[in-house]
Amino acid sequence: MLEMRRISKTFAGTKALRGVDLAIYPGEVHALMGENGAGKSTLMKILAGACSADPGGEIWMDGERIEISSPLAARRHGIAIIYQELSLAPNLSVAENIHLGQEIGRAGILDRATMDRAAEAALRRLGADFGPRTSLATLSVAERQLVEIARAVHARSRILVMDEPTTALSSRETDYLFALIRELRAGGLAIIYISHRMAEVYELADRVTVLRDGTYVGSVQRGQIDPDTIVRMMVGRELSAFYKHEHRARLADTPTLEVRALGDSRRVHDCSFAIRAGEVLGLAGMVGAGRTELARLLFGAAGHKSGDIILEGITRHFHQPREAIAAGVAYLTEDRKIDGLFLDMAVADNIILCTIENDARFGGILDRARGRQRAVAAIRALAIRVASPTVGVGLLSGGNQQKVLLSRLLEAHPKVLILDEPTRGVDIGAKFEIYRIIDQLAGAGVAILLISSELAEIIGIADRVLVMREGRIAGELTGSEMNQENIVALATGSQASGARRAIL
Repeated sequence: MLEMRRISKTFAGTKALRGVDLAIYPGEVHALMGENGAGKSTLMKILAGACSADPGGEIWMDGERIEISSPLAARRHGIAIIYQELSLAPNLSVAENIHLGQEIGRAGILDRATMDRAAEAALRRLGADFGPRTSLATLSVAERQLVEIARAVHARSRILVMDEPTTALSSRETDYLFALIRELRAGGLAIIYISHRMAEVYELADRVTVLRDGTYVGSVQRGQIDPDTIVRMMVGRELSAFYKHEHRARLADTPTLEVRALGDSRRVHDCSFAIRAGEVLGLAGMVGAGRTELARLLFGAAGHKSGDIILEGITRHFHQPREAIAAGVAYLTEDRKIDGLFLDMAVADNIILCTIENDARFGGILDRARGRQRAVAAIRALAIRVASPTVGVGLLSGGNQQKVLLSRLLEAHPKVLILDEPTRGVDIGAKFEIYRIIDQLAGAGVAILLISSELAEIIGIADRVLVMREGRIAGELTGSEMNQENIVALATGSQASGARRAIL
């Protein structure tokens, strides 16, 4: 149906794409994979008419060469794209969003009845439980995504590009989306699916194309899709070398952090555990088990009603995060964009934010040169890919944003580091780098509490695993007990051999 041939793109002297080829067939889900910065989004923006390719590249459709000079031209050729950040107008109705740019009317007067009927037909086909006159502002993220798909269906699109469509969806909403994708595929629609989540690719994709550093690495058919192959194509290394667990620091006799019967009387109840210097303690559990709520209690971001926090033998009561930071406890939030980073500020300013007083002279005059030096050193230490420390952090990839936030915490030289979903929303290469950093920190004697929903991740890098269920520590796993079956058994309350109650 579609061929992109020798597509290249240069931004300010930097080659984002180098002669990339891509072929799309009708009725297939074609996964497009690669690290952040590999060129996936740039290639799709060229296909969607949002930017133009360098001279020499060609796009063919149904055996004929076509020109896509604008998003409107792409739409005329039956190409629709659903960006990760949905491009809808919340002040308009569902029908108005579906017809946006293709309104029906005469002499400047909208024919709302006809628009409503057409929108209703598209919504009915997708099984939506809201109507065409519903205000978009009242819909959830999943429902808004359904409106985007309805817009593509209404426009009789033949190729639908979906960029990280499940990022903000629950598991139930994701299952519904997958069922919808299969139905659209059965109807002959070609779907280009961009995702960092390998489980989704294995479940949906008929073919996978991998880009690396702006170049085409290769494509594999469904029967050839396996973790080792995809990881090797994406990052140039074997899956066996993926998780870093080389720290062998001698554990201290006494714990760095000890928690005794901690609770908030609502989501966290009677939690007790200890972490020693140089140890990575994993914290697993189902969504809603209370893991993040427990982390916020430890960091002073929420008040605890019962129990004690003992840091290096001293009982602490943190009433706010600054007290925890001053005492040597740092927390990497699970949502870097909402609770972590200041997206409109520079990378350097984000890194030195918690330790800016270290750059003050003469009683409070900020030494910006010194702060910049610290930021540059931090960027180098964590291999953050950024052209300059003055670049806005909101312009960086997810993995590099996560490393900026981690750099800020490390500037405070924490004794205890709480990491809440540290690799969420980052690509495989960035995950590898974050695992390396965690391993190095543990080797340097930092006590680390790692919260993760990825069981392979938590098993791969943790020394021990605690499992939470309904706000309580359900059990502890070590050594050979640390496997997915035992973690799930404790998390759900079912029985499994080898899993034991934590005795603390």
